[in-house]
Amino acid sequence: MTVEFEQEPAFAAELFGQNIDKARLFTARLANDSETYGLLGPRELPRIWSRHVINSGLLAELVPDGTKVVDVGSGAGLPGIPMAIAQPNSHFTLVEPMERRSSWLEEVIKDLGLGNVAVVRARAEEVTESDFDFATARAVAALDKLLRLLTPLIRFSEHRTIIAMKGSKAPEEIAAAAKKLELLGFNSPEILTLGLNKAPETATVVRTSLK
Repeated sequence: MTVEFEQEPAFAAELFGQNIDKARLFTARLANDSETYGLLGPRELPRIWSRHVINSGLLAELVPDGTKVVDVGSGAGLPGIPMAIAQPNSHFTLVEPMERRSSWLEEVIKDLGLGNVAVVRARAEEVTESDFDFATARAVAALDKLLRLLTPLIRFSEHRTIIAMKGSKAPEEIAAAAKKLELLGFNSPEILTLGLNKAPETATVVRTSLK
């Protein structure tokens, strides 16, 4: 079966700026390697730019220069790699437990020349660093469980913030996680819609920080 890949939307150049070539190379690698490494399903490839690369890159606007970001359960490098391309002045650590995916991530980072990205092959619970300013995750777990995984990674940083990519059920996930949020000492979460009236598809994220 031949899959038609999505043409690059005009907004991509605006989002990734002078690093657009790196975004193009990453998108090509993602498209070509998805079946081999189990990264994205074939139904996702026709919207690879809109739904995955640009959608992930939108989160970069929430990350100030000079901060440290950890992307847990990075898998295909989403959202971490597009964020790192769009925000070259911060450092990103991709945490991925599967060997073949973490090896692929290391190879892609080297090919793209991304000096602001590192890969750690581990589960979130095994990461000992606790001074990441921001922790991100995409399609890893419901917010209630995600809080348990991500909170130890940000506890001793300046920003102490979680940015979780979520969909239309974000309000329900926040409600279900209310007790955990209070127990762990988080501020009230906010739901942000990124890329409105600009990107081909908006990104919905839940952002909350430790008090």
